[in-house]
Amino acid sequence: MPAKGVLTERGGRPHGADLIDAHVTDAALTERLRRALGGAMPGAIKDPDGDWRPFMPVGRRVLLPGRGTTFVREVQGPPGAPTVVLLHGFMASGGLNWFRAFEELGREFHVLAPDLRGHARGLRSRRHVRLADCADDLAVMLDQLGTGPVIAAGYSMGGPVAQLLWRRHPERVNGLVFCATSSRLQDTYGTEGLTDLYLAALSGVARTTDQLAAIPAAGARLLRRARAHRPASFLEWAVAEFRRHDVRMLVESARTSARFDSSGWIREVDVPTSVVMTTRDRMVRPDAQEQLAAAIYGAEVIELNAGHMACARPSFAQPMLEACRDVSRRAS
Repeated sequence: MPAKGVLTERGGRPHGADLIDAHVTDAALTERLRRALGGAMPGAIKDPDGDWRPFMPVGRRVLLPGRGTTFVREVQGPPGAPTVVLLHGFMASGGLNWFRAFEELGREFHVLAPDLRGHARGLRSRRHVRLADCADDLAVMLDQLGTGPVIAAGYSMGGPVAQLLWRRHPERVNGLVFCATSSRLQDTYGTEGLTDLYLAALSGVARTTDQLAAIPAAGARLLRRARAHRPASFLEWAVAEFRRHDVRMLVESARTSARFDSSGWIREVDVPTSVVMTTRDRMVRPDAQEQLAAAIYGAEVIELNAGHMACARPSFAQPMLEACRDVSRRAS
């Protein structure tokens, strides 16, 4: 019987540890990603230089004055389209979390998907990671890109970041979309279970990347070798994304996520909001997602019959599009 608060899958393993654990090789990680993602993998496209690569929106570095440099993927969308900022979950990236939704959302919206602090190509800092700093990074990024007010869409850990963006920079947010998230993550997982869950996954990441963060010189050489071979398939690219994470900052992201609690002010949200509720979620309970929706006046709920890895399923794009459409209509 697992300890109280420790989430398990079949066989009693911590959720997340089945995807990445100690001594995993690239081949094993690729196979686990294949199982976790399910469904058809995105196809490859041919670059102008003749190389094949996974279909993924173009990304670029963005300098945030006084803070550092981050990375954002972008789909331009139709002229004058509203901007949706997609905020990924823990141990994901803008590309990994939202690859199923880019094409659908890009038909109607200007889409931005940044990598958050410590994740993939996201901003690096010696400061302890705080979700509030992630929200402030986004505010500066939106200023640099000149987007005007946006719809902030947060998945799992990205949900609290979206909430904080509205709380700290309300003039930059005219709508919110939440998926697989809540207002009190410690109530959702149990703080002890959350920490165990994340640290189990982080232990595997550190070993997979040969202690990339702990041994900077060796890590730099490994990273150069990893980048020398440009991934030709989606799964190769996904493994390469995991290699980019900063392990120290991931640990701190886990800790700050465990402490997040917006229950004292979430009822003050005054912008149109939609919640895509993952009804089979074993990591962020459906009742916690429902409570988030109930706390926000006028929030709409769209049910998605999937678990916490819903973002990896082909069925994910349509409910996200419906939620963004709903918020955009009410915000206009």
